[in-house]
Amino acid sequence: MKIVVLDGHTLNPGDLSWEGMEALGECDVHPRGTVEETIARSQEAEAIITNKAIVNAEVINALPKLKYIGVTATGFNVVDVAAASAKNITVTNVPAYGTLSVAQHAISLLLELTNHVGRHSRSVADGGWVNSIDWCFTKEPITELDQLTFGVIGWGRIGGATANIAAALGMKIIAHTRTPQTVEGVQFVDLETLLSQADVVSLHCPLTDQTDRLINADRLDLMKQTSLLINTSRGQLLDEAAVADALNEDRLAGAALDVLSSEPPAADNPLLTAKNCLITPHNAWASQSARRRLLQVSVENLKCFIDGNPQNVVG
Repeated sequence: MKIVVLDGHTLNPGDLSWEGMEALGECDVHPRGTVEETIARSQEAEAIITNKAIVNAEVINALPKLKYIGVTATGFNVVDVAAASAKNITVTNVPAYGTLSVAQHAISLLLELTNHVGRHSRSVADGGWVNSIDWCFTKEPITELDQLTFGVIGWGRIGGATANIAAALGMKIIAHTRTPQTVEGVQFVDLETLLSQADVVSLHCPLTDQTDRLINADRLDLMKQTSLLINTSRGQLLDEAAVADALNEDRLAGAALDVLSSEPPAADNPLLTAKNCLITPHNAWASQSARRRLLQVSVENLKCFIDGNPQNVVG
């Protein structure tokens, strides 16, 4: 089988091995590429592997031998699944590989907002402690999380895992989800109640027509002025201008985001300069452990397809 990896650098910048994929056929690995490069490189491909490289109808219809598209991620919106289905091309994804890494990252964002470890460390490095007249100092108020309310929007694997860590820190857990559930220690409430009661709102839902700009100006008005907003899901869940305005006008105490609506972001994205807004470059998923699992399951997905028993099929 001829296999072409379209954008291997994201999954494997050099610290993992492509050996498992290479064992399944002739395998060409490209670090990244445009749509035009994808088409040119994949003319003989029976299988293509993508993380964020676009595989739209133009690409699918231009590859005469293509039988399989493997997405090395959980989200598969980079693939035109309908166009693939029309040509009997199997599309797979990798669910649940990064649950613990993303949960850890979400809580690390929260702790940076409440403890300001980075800012205090930079202050010490800049001589702030050496030159202090006191034995200690703070640049920002430090917030204790015990007994504060942690609100989870979207109760999937990652939302649940993040809530478990928050509970271990002594936080009270409330959640909103489309599917009613019963979980010990968690109170499920409607969205308006969650937004009005939570001291921390953490987003863990997929991007759909219903969740696009879920956090908008009206819903921000429901939140406490002291609330913190965490987003490790999809940038489009936020009305970014509305969130920036709320931060700059002190109607929202802080935000910490691993995702933006456009990635890489435009230089004029208002969140880049908003008050008390921390942003990491969509790398919550990218621990080596998570990426190793991701690559392993991606190999298994392709092997199962070759064996005639495809798994993790989407669409």
